[in-house]
Amino acid sequence: MRTAFVIHVEPKARAQGARLDRDAQARLEEAIGLTAAIGLRVVESLIVPLVRPVPATLIGSGKVEEIAGQAKALEPEVVIVNAQLSPVQQRNLEKAWGTKVLDRTALILEIFGERARTHEGRLQVELAHLSYQRSRLVRSWTHLERQRGGFGFLGGPGESQIETDRRLINDRIVRIKKDLESVKRTRGLQRQARKRVPYPVIALVGYTNAGKSTLFNKLTSADVLAKDLLFATLDPTMRGLKLPNGTRAVLSDTVGFIADLPTELIAAFRATLEEVLEADVIVHVRDASHDESAAQKADVLKVLADLGVEMDGEHPFIEVLNKIDLIEPEVRAGLLSGNGREGGPVAVSALTGDGLAQLLSRLEAELTRANISYRLKLPHADGEGLAWAYRHAQVRERRDAKTGVELLLTIPPQETARFAARFGKNLSTE
Repeated sequence: MRTAFVIHVEPKARAQGARLDRDAQARLEEAIGLTAAIGLRVVESLIVPLVRPVPATLIGSGKVEEIAGQAKALEPEVVIVNAQLSPVQQRNLEKAWGTKVLDRTALILEIFGERARTHEGRLQVELAHLSYQRSRLVRSWTHLERQRGGFGFLGGPGESQIETDRRLINDRIVRIKKDLESVKRTRGLQRQARKRVPYPVIALVGYTNAGKSTLFNKLTSADVLAKDLLFATLDPTMRGLKLPNGTRAVLSDTVGFIADLPTELIAAFRATLEEVLEADVIVHVRDASHDESAAQKADVLKVLADLGVEMDGEHPFIEVLNKIDLIEPEVRAGLLSGNGREGGPVAVSALTGDGLAQLLSRLEAELTRANISYRLKLPHADGEGLAWAYRHAQVRERRDAKTGVELLLTIPPQETARFAARFGKNLSTE
């Protein structure tokens, strides 16, 4: 297994900053998790305090020399620097340490390159990678020649070093953007088709490894990859969901967010994350058992704001405290006893199923809040009309009489015209 030396650079200003900011040790552990996510074995890790950045190497010369000695003894195949490095800083550190150096952006791009499975996902990651590479022009981009995941930061058997050319990169970026525009149009058509059905969309968002995919699988009986692994899900997945009183919706599982998400990835994944922008309800899934849960929440809200999603009431928003099976029993009992009251968070365990009934009821309440009540009378013989009404509305009550069937319905505002056209005078406001 390939080995890595992980270094977290902790700016002094951040260490004294906002209370919600994660501490240096937590950031180091996250960097170690990211490194493990691409199959590297961490042989050493280190926190380097930073008073002020050094233009040539980011960190001071004393620390550079100290790490050079450790690298010579350990002989790691790569040193991961959990910070953003300029091309000059990266080259200078590689020369000083005698090994390959990846910064946080390159590491995350490498993970995304290995995990993306769909054509769209790979295009998005490649665009982010090329945007990152364009400023460096010192690496190979042999990922254009091979089928396996990743982007060649780490090298591999049989790879040839091809000197990067700005014109070729720019041409490739133009082609990828054109392909992604086609993907964007296709997604737009799919959204329009859903609106004609129409089913409301519920988007799951959250910090990576918060348990979104496990929750998605539990609610929809799907089989999406769900592992205790950073960025286990990259490609968005959508499935139908039937809520307790018959309301139908589409549930969308999205890529996990992370602190200091590279700007290249925010831009590249905008097409995918438009599902969040278009969602009728956004569900923020948090890992309630994580020591940094509050800081992770702040990171997710920041990324959402970068995407144009402000928690200002325009987007219905539900906070879900997941993984309560991992917290103290008395704390868990307290969360479950007040589950979702007065718009508060809903505590669940996607693993055991605790709290899921309350979550489904809360989702239905949010989706049907603006619905309008109607009364529909149908003859017994109109079984097709009866089935249609059940499919497209929430049936609150059914009364059977000799003359026919009477339904009390709640109908989304956008559906009233279709109901009026379908049932005419048999439909009346309650």
